[in-house]
Amino acid sequence: MQWFSKSRILAAVFATVCCQTGFSEIGPVVLASPNQRLSIQFSTVAGTEKAGTGGKLVYSVTFAGKQIVDQSALALELVDQPVLGSKVQIVESTPGKGSDDYTLIAGKASGIHDQYNSVQLRAVENAAPNRSLVIEARAYNDGIAFRYVLPEQDGLKELRLKQEDTEFRISTDATTWALALPNYRSSYESEYVKLPITAFSNQGGVSSSFLIGLPLLMHSPGAAWMALTEADLEGNTGMYVTNPSGNWAGHYFVSKLSPRFDDPSLALTGTLPHHSAWRVLLVAEEPGKLMESNIVSDLNPPNRVQDTSWIHPGKASWNWWAGDVGPDGKAAYTTRNMEYYVDFAASSGFPYMLLDAGWADGRDITKLRGNVDVPELVRYAASKHVKVWIWLYSTSVMDQMKQAFPLFESWGVAGVKIDFINRDDQDGIKFYYDVAREAAEHHLMVDFHGASKPWGIERTYPNVLSYEAVLGAENSKVARRDSPVDRTVFPFTRMVAGPLDYTPGGFNNVTEDEFIGRDVSPMIMGTRAQQLALYVVFQTPFQMVSDSPQAYLDQPAFQFIRDVPAAWDEMRVLNGDPGEYVTIARSHGKEWYLGSITNWTPRELRVPLNFLGAGHYTAEIYQDASDAGTNPKNVSIKKQSVRNSETLTLKLAPGGGCAIRFVPESNN
Repeated sequence: MQWFSKSRILAAVFATVCCQTGFSEIGPVVLASPNQRLSIQFSTVAGTEKAGTGGKLVYSVTFAGKQIVDQSALALELVDQPVLGSKVQIVESTPGKGSDDYTLIAGKASGIHDQYNSVQLRAVENAAPNRSLVIEARAYNDGIAFRYVLPEQDGLKELRLKQEDTEFRISTDATTWALALPNYRSSYESEYVKLPITAFSNQGGVSSSFLIGLPLLMHSPGAAWMALTEADLEGNTGMYVTNPSGNWAGHYFVSKLSPRFDDPSLALTGTLPHHSAWRVLLVAEEPGKLMESNIVSDLNPPNRVQDTSWIHPGKASWNWWAGDVGPDGKAAYTTRNMEYYVDFAASSGFPYMLLDAGWADGRDITKLRGNVDVPELVRYAASKHVKVWIWLYSTSVMDQMKQAFPLFESWGVAGVKIDFINRDDQDGIKFYYDVAREAAEHHLMVDFHGASKPWGIERTYPNVLSYEAVLGAENSKVARRDSPVDRTVFPFTRMVAGPLDYTPGGFNNVTEDEFIGRDVSPMIMGTRAQQLALYVVFQTPFQMVSDSPQAYLDQPAFQFIRDVPAAWDEMRVLNGDPGEYVTIARSHGKEWYLGSITNWTPRELRVPLNFLGAGHYTAEIYQDASDAGTNPKNVSIKKQSVRNSETLTLKLAPGGGCAIRFVPESNN
């Protein structure tokens, strides 16, 4: 608060000086990354104002000497106020630098060290009411981030924000992989469609616009790969973008904030000082580097959970995807049948079993319906050294969190999967933080479903293990939307933001022509080896083993699912092209794991093993069999000794994959 008090005084002083003496603003403010390859510049663009007296606040971005974002406006629309940022002078600039050094219980990496340069600039209106606006920015080697700060000031007594007018004027008509959403009540579960930016603006002479969810992947050929997203939403609302230009040559976006439910004309209300969420633009020469970035978690507050000894990533057996099928092949949502899934978890070495919807009495999550006795199931699971997660409906959690979470803790429940949130307005974002905080107080881990994209809350509350917000394997229960094509897009798009609960592990593998959507014992398009590889490709600390226990019975390929961990120390993206293929390697302790997947195009990929440490490793290879294109359940399993100086050749069938476990040999 002390910083903002000083800021208030400085703002008043600068406003007085500017208005009374005609003091000229400072020149453009340039912030470069530590390696000097990426930079963001802030300046003002004069309109009707005289030169040197300010104007519209803008920013632009360059990478490796090339412009990738042209001058783009920074402005806030406030109720009963002129737009803030349209007529300002930059009167103060404070440079800085820092390093993000912290550990994560579960993330892309266990130990983070990211250096950045920073700047804090102050802009003041050159006429009454002489309001001030602060922009904080950071430049990392793999991306830039900025946010708005509204200090306490005489010209602005409270926060009543209608809209944020942040522009993203991409320098070229970049190719995008965009998540077009119907409205602000979405679960972010759709395809990322590959289109040039201009395709959104004009349909054969008819102006059009789309509401686009984040992350947004973009490629400016010859310049950069970019991913637009946001971080640290506490006290804020979710950001989308839209294409405002109906011109067929228009290729830019502008921010759209999710409106409040109680007053759709407002995005945010509150007191000052206030800071927005960080606007994040990841930048790299190759798309895989965007995946490796930890900037989203860097920009969130540190861990607030003092004792984290009870937080453990892990895999879970799951009753819902297979349709509650029991050992007799029949569906039954009963305590005894759920004990069957507990037994499967115990025999497979999984720490968890997830009990899905149906156990509670309607929307009252403090009462049992009678089909499944949760306390009894938890006691039974404990005798097998397995812990139980339970499914919850979000509205019930909103109403009963204070009563329900202590009850679940007394039962011995390990975690809660909260579904159908479908909102990221100001109160919706507050719900995520309320859940994370209250759950942590009662030693409950959290998996958000029917949710917005991640923004890094899992650093602040590490009991938040995962989010859905993806078109996952559940779609195979009804239709054809889950396919190998989308699985090769999600790592470059949705997974850039954070953990991804896609729910892999389907073993009823079929070709594209054979597939039929069905609820019980569902089919899954693509090969069995691809399903194995997804346990490495898709990062989530709470990983489902989705099929029924009997689907894995006597299947040698199941051994990889038993072995693969759910938490990682390091990741490397070895190759890839969105919508085509991707290969990712991750380490856990001294072991490395590799997952490689392709769309419907068969591929032969040469993968250098230079990510391995010194010495020999035993490579346990689960790869598409030679006939997997027509018999996708068939997996070739072999072992061979390898070193980091070698290169492996991976042969992937249509819709195929390869999963490898690298174990150091004893003489290393």
